[in-house]
Amino acid sequence: MTLRFGYGTNGFAGHRLDDALGVVADLGYDGVALTLDHPHLDPFAPDLAARTDDVRRRLAAYGLAVVVETGARYVMDPWHKHEPTLVSDVGRERRLDYLRRAIRVAADLGAEAVSFWSGTLPEGTGTPEGWQRLTSGVEQVLAEAQRHDVRCAFEPEPGMFVDTLAGVTELHRRLGDPEHLTVTVDVGHCVCNEPAPPQDRIRDVGSSLGNVQIDDMRPGVHEHLEFGDGDVDLPATLRALLDVDYRGLVSVELPRHSHAAPAVAARSLDALRTAQATALAAEVTG
Repeated sequence: MTLRFGYGTNGFAGHRLDDALGVVADLGYDGVALTLDHPHLDPFAPDLAARTDDVRRRLAAYGLAVVVETGARYVMDPWHKHEPTLVSDVGRERRLDYLRRAIRVAADLGAEAVSFWSGTLPEGTGTPEGWQRLTSGVEQVLAEAQRHDVRCAFEPEPGMFVDTLAGVTELHRRLGDPEHLTVTVDVGHCVCNEPAPPQDRIRDVGSSLGNVQIDDMRPGVHEHLEFGDGDVDLPATLRALLDVDYRGLVSVELPRHSHAAPAVAARSLDALRTAQATALAAEVTG
């Protein structure tokens, strides 16, 4: 078994989507993590169904798998990054509309998962209210996902209401362990914000793992870095993914590197392939 590598379109913000897909395919990636945003398949622009069908055909032509990401920064509010969210004081229905659209797009694309997160709890809002808002919203998202047979993957995000994998476990418990809700692990976030390294956290998650974002990072600093610039042990991380029999995309998440996207994507794939070879060799010698 080998892993399948993807690249996030949020790292190609300066490219037209079709051009980005072409570069990613030409480099040899297996798929893309498609962020629904105004540069690439804006979910609020007219003719979404027709535009989605065009993207589906382009993905098929390039031979690319896809997961849908929902981390668009300003697609709903031009003044406030990521707002509104599932835990905002106002506007939560707008976020739900966005996530429902993402699920329908994912169904039409044949996407492997839709990844989303909680958002940041507003100042002055208590934890019990945060959980009430979040569980109510996620229940509605999952209902839409079940109607369309789409897998959801919840991502803990540093600085947000649910910021660790333990928080995702608590969300699962509060929701009654729903079948359609899996976990997104961002490898860099594990270094930044988790009590154990990525390889250990991946094994902890095990079969609940539904989506993987991969990047480098340093402890306590939420900055997505190229491989080798942080503290991620890339061969050990990929070995863990192989050990838990993860079959989904492992997508590079470098949203601030669009200025040099083709070169960064090429370097990233080289690093991943080299690390995977090391991980596979370790299995043979072990």
